[in-house]
Amino acid sequence: MMQIGDHAETTRSFNQADLDAFAALAGSRIGADTVPEPLIGAMFSYLLGVELPGFGTNYLKQDMRFLAPAPLDTALTARVEITRLRPEKHLADLATTCRSADGTLICEGRALVLIQDVET
Repeated sequence: MMQIGDHAETTRSFNQADLDAFAALAGSRIGADTVPEPLIGAMFSYLLGVELPGFGTNYLKQDMRFLAPAPLDTALTARVEITRLRPEKHLADLATTCRSADGTLICEGRALVLIQDVET
């Protein structure tokens, strides 16, 4: 049973090979020395679909504010935390953050997801 305050985290670093692979998928060249914002967003997608709430989650809405660049080859920790449950509508609201290893807040935002089993 999910509760307000439940959270999940994942940590990874992105390197030049990751940027090259991302550029190949996007069909363009990326001349950046920082992690592209969609790759940070993908960390939240992973957490929501695999960890919390997990399999069967339907991503309805995501708001992200990028506050600092994410350097390559630096550990980034993405976190999602349940802030509100609405069992009558099968909805969960989550706070989302991404921080670098030194604690710098890279990104913050909110996610709204539809899930099958919401109990309070």
